[in-house]
Amino acid sequence: MRKIEHIGIAVKDLEESNLVFEKLFGAPAYKFEDVETEGVTTSFFMNGPNKIELLAATNPESPIAKFLEKKGEGIHHIAFDVEDITAEITRLKEEGFVVLNDVPKKGADNKLVAFLHPKSTNGVLIELCQEIK
Repeated sequence: MRKIEHIGIAVKDLEESNLVFEKLFGAPAYKFEDVETEGVTTSFFMNGPNKIELLAATNPESPIAKFLEKKGEGIHHIAFDVEDITAEITRLKEEGFVVLNDVPKKGADNKLVAFLHPKSTNGVLIELCQEIK
């Protein structure tokens, strides 16, 4: 894991939350994207070298909808940039982590992604991200 790629924040209303974060950072979101496979709409903000992803559910069965129902708005995951996501999945499985995706899938922001279950990472959902080339 080379660096934190972004922090994901689950929100109930993306439009309203975009206004809050625009005021917070003094700049609008630079990107919006629907990720149909995850049932979310996302927006991305930059703050210096740091990236924040806001995630809103597009259907009541999506993981974000379930997260919001159970925990409310807030930090959903921390994503880490990796050079070789397949090798990292294998390494982390060998280290005993519970990997939710044996095969990486396409995520937002031109990334291949895989997740580690929070029960194996002290309650934090970890996302692995590799730039699609």
